[in-house]
Amino acid sequence: MDQETLNNKIKKLHKILKSYQSLIVAYSGGVDSAFLTAISHMIPGLKILAVTADSPSLFNDDLEYAKKLAREFHWNHIVIKTQEMNNASYVSNDAKRCFYCKTELYNHLGSIAKKHDFKYIANGANLDDLSDYRPGMKAAKNYNVVSPLVESGFNKNDIRVASRNLNLSTWDKPAQPCLASRIPYGTPVSIKYLNMIGFAEKKIRDLGFPVVRVRHFGDLAKIEIPTSDFIRFNSPIMKEGISKIIKDVGFKKMELDAEGYRSGSLNKKINKN
Repeated sequence: MDQETLNNKIKKLHKILKSYQSLIVAYSGGVDSAFLTAISHMIPGLKILAVTADSPSLFNDDLEYAKKLAREFHWNHIVIKTQEMNNASYVSNDAKRCFYCKTELYNHLGSIAKKHDFKYIANGANLDDLSDYRPGMKAAKNYNVVSPLVESGFNKNDIRVASRNLNLSTWDKPAQPCLASRIPYGTPVSIKYLNMIGFAEKKIRDLGFPVVRVRHFGDLAKIEIPTSDFIRFNSPIMKEGISKIIKDVGFKKMELDAEGYRSGSLNKKINKN
């Protein structure tokens, strides 16, 4: 994409955000929501609040990163506790899990908006999100949540380039969806499983694998990394170290997924209609 096209998208985003007058951004510290939060704070006269959900499905390191970034840029930011684990429908982990989670989040944000007189709630969805199975978008619709990045025509690459121009450290941050997305549909979500996944992924990232998913299949940890990392992963010393990590967090065995990393691989069997 050329810079002029990107600048036009940014101008359109500015115009949309200014029209809101007051806005709560569901801010997770990820690439999209961080960019939206940064831009929103640049709009003269816009009353803005970034809200991060402290949830068991958000690894603590990611929560601390979100808080650190907000402090660094002096954003108006708060952290709230969400209770999706109290919802039996969420815990059962059917194909609508994300819907229940986002419903819990938007219910909290709606209460904050009403109490403090914010007119709109926004998520960080972009055009690329529309091509995947996203039941959370239905929850957004139910709560009249706006998606200004979609409306202004931003895809993920646009957001990364624009974020780099703003000196946001998120510009090259790997996508990091909630930890529950590593658990196959039908397997109940538990804090134990979420912690196993979170700690395993953190320790593997620390070994130099920035893009990694540890899928929870009972005693088996199925690991997804880019195929370009396979040779280094399979070196005897590295493989032994990762095997120890996997067993230390509570799995009994591991398997490297031969297809490599695929975003939303557990969604592939779901009828998107």
